[in-house]
Amino acid sequence: MPTTLHIATRKGVFQVTRQGASWKIASAHFLGDNMSIVTPDPRDGSLHVALDLGHFGVKLHRSRDDGATWEERPAPAFPKQPDDIVSVDGFGKPLPWKVTKIWALEPGHASEPGVLWCGTIPGGLFHSTDGGDSWNFVQSLWDHPLRKNWFGGGADLPGIHSICVHPANPKHITVGVSCGGVWVTRDGGATWDCQADGMRAEFMPPERMGDPSIQDPHRVVQCRGNPDHLWAQHHNGIFRTTDCAKSWHELTNVLPSPFGFAVAVHPADPLTAWFIPAIKDERRIPVDGKLVVTRTRDGGKSVETLRAGLPQEHAYDIVYRHALDIDAVGTTLAFGSTTGSLYVSENQGDDWQCVAEHLPPIHGVRFG
Repeated sequence: MPTTLHIATRKGVFQVTRQGASWKIASAHFLGDNMSIVTPDPRDGSLHVALDLGHFGVKLHRSRDDGATWEERPAPAFPKQPDDIVSVDGFGKPLPWKVTKIWALEPGHASEPGVLWCGTIPGGLFHSTDGGDSWNFVQSLWDHPLRKNWFGGGADLPGIHSICVHPANPKHITVGVSCGGVWVTRDGGATWDCQADGMRAEFMPPERMGDPSIQDPHRVVQCRGNPDHLWAQHHNGIFRTTDCAKSWHELTNVLPSPFGFAVAVHPADPLTAWFIPAIKDERRIPVDGKLVVTRTRDGGKSVETLRAGLPQEHAYDIVYRHALDIDAVGTTLAFGSTTGSLYVSENQGDDWQCVAEHLPPIHGVRFG
């Protein structure tokens, strides 16, 4: 049974531990600072956090002693912009040639200690081989001709928010881009293919609705035990692939809503996945003011609504794309919301307990 949760929030990062029969906040770090992501590395026990300090820029810190002490490490940075290149998004809007936010940070393959992958706004992908002491810009993805189609979704600029490392092949990496589709490399980043066929972007003109390179997956996750199976919570619904992203299929008749940001998949059972629905676009609140989790156990043929222990009246929690996680066994789930509420279920979502109600808005939740 997992015993530690790492929580990245608008005003600091918190560690929540299981103490007896309940979960309690054990420590707080970087209080007052905006934390965009928290990532524990199970290979060496290190903990990485990304700070979004606005005027003072993006920062990275690492702890090798479970948060007792922290060391600042260099943040990923774009190379010098060539004088003859003007970078724009899919609508012709200029893109800053610098990292404005770290939006994804994932450990590499178990066979590659020290390897980290980092996704940023405005759409940069970075690779480290020394635990974050230095970063290499993945120029091949940035230079891909279709990258120029990317544009901002919820954020003003396009960004890489999901990175999935194939458990059987360290060179096989899948990334999710908002708005830019799903991208796959099988040679460690030397070449890339856009693999979002089957997704649809109803916010685009009809002739571009199926264009893979402008899709808006909010979050992409991969089943560790059966990595050909991936799930995506998309702006226009929930999609699933069983062929390693070669083709995607949309779930239908998902109630109370197919819209949301977060998705988690069972680590061994690719047919079981969880979502946290909301009303989309300008409203972005739970349907009918009721906070619920939805779950499928049959690959999306049916979806059940889970509400035991969750507020069912005047609840206006939104759960961001990194704020839902599942433990390595597939029994315990946790999610945090924009209201600063943190919930844990130790029976796959059948029942939930509220662990905290007054944290700052929660950006990320990770077991570790």
